[in-house]
Amino acid sequence: MKVTLLTVGKTVVPWVKEGLALYTDRIRHYLKFEIREIPELKGVAAMSREQVKDKEGELILKAIAGETGKADLILLDERGKQMTSVEFSDSLQRRLNIGRDLVFVIGGAYGFSKEVYDAASGMISLSKMTFSHQMVRAIFAEQLYRACTIIKGEPYHH
Repeated sequence: MKVTLLTVGKTVVPWVKEGLALYTDRIRHYLKFEIREIPELKGVAAMSREQVKDKEGELILKAIAGETGKADLILLDERGKQMTSVEFSDSLQRRLNIGRDLVFVIGGAYGFSKEVYDAASGMISLSKMTFSHQMVRAIFAEQLYRACTIIKGEPYHH
């Protein structure tokens, strides 16, 4: 069972990189975890929002093409289901019990294309607030780590 965090664009903010590295190391004590980055599009100023979403969508679907049918695609999206940390850990545990790999995706600035939404098996919202796509990486990694500790009954979550 493997969990992947797929992002559009590189992690460039130094403190986000540090936080992401910290939680990535911690998560790997519990499960196979990797972060994959899709390059940001070039020349987006000349494109409409829909064109950007469509191009990014093509890259996202291409990046997971080998995993289709073997992994659940879960979008981190403002319209997704909001959960407490305990609810997220329960959801994670149920998915882990099924034995399928999980791919969580942080899209670009304009969200996801229709094709990506259609391919997804779920959507999660981390908050009613809006965070930068850089910050979401660290926030999600911390919540994934927290979920792992909750599942194991460890004291990290208070």
